[in-house]
Amino acid sequence: MTTETSRFLVADIGNTQMVFGLYENRKLLTDWRLSSERQLTPDELAWQLHGMFEQSGQPAEGIAGIMIASVVPHLDVPLAAACERICKIKPAFVGSTDVKTGMAVDYKNPREVGADRIVNAVAAREQFGAPVIVLDCGTATTFDVVTPDGHYAGGLILPGIEVSLAALCKRAAKLPEVSIKRDNVLIARDTASSMQAGSYWGAVDSYAGIIKRLQRLPGYELAPVIATGGLISLLLQDLPEIHQHEPHLTLTGLLLLAEKHFKTN
Repeated sequence: MTTETSRFLVADIGNTQMVFGLYENRKLLTDWRLSSERQLTPDELAWQLHGMFEQSGQPAEGIAGIMIASVVPHLDVPLAAACERICKIKPAFVGSTDVKTGMAVDYKNPREVGADRIVNAVAAREQFGAPVIVLDCGTATTFDVVTPDGHYAGGLILPGIEVSLAALCKRAAKLPEVSIKRDNVLIARDTASSMQAGSYWGAVDSYAGIIKRLQRLPGYELAPVIATGGLISLLLQDLPEIHQHEPHLTLTGLLLLAEKHFKTN
């Protein structure tokens, strides 16, 4: 499809949040975050999408394409309907047969890989070359590895920091509910602080240890580690193993795929 505009809307639909980004000429004009409520209807999503454009002062018309990466299948159909209603264009979904990522996937069953993980790998390879390692800290913590040949090799999935802490509170009746927090104190002297210190430093040392293990593998000794996700900023100062923080890595990858898909279809 040939178009005169280079405006693209991209969306990363995660288990906790939906993150939208509006690009023009590869510049991120604005981004929005919505809760990933499972029971949202097309009307509700259309209203929210309309509101996002209104609040940002950006028109919903004139968008060349919409690219979505979703790990919440229940939201795919209502979100597609909302996009068509507000933006007058049918969105494309990463993982569908008509969207080509340009990246070979070495997973035993490539369809098992979360769309966001492939998008992150595409963006990281484009910006930093191959091999490269992506650390994404969200509801789940994932490590995604791109081979020296530029293939998606696979990776690791861990419970996210907040998920682990919430599970601990739920399973232990006498433990209070606390939020994740950084504290220099390693030997805490009350229960809440002990839980926070354990969760924080446990995550830091876990991630650092996994990175070191990955970089000991043949071919990955010099692989840069690119960090993204809503929770990584809390940990950055204690993870010198991270080469660069890219908060919009997933949106960047979606933009790359949108440009390729909508300018060739």
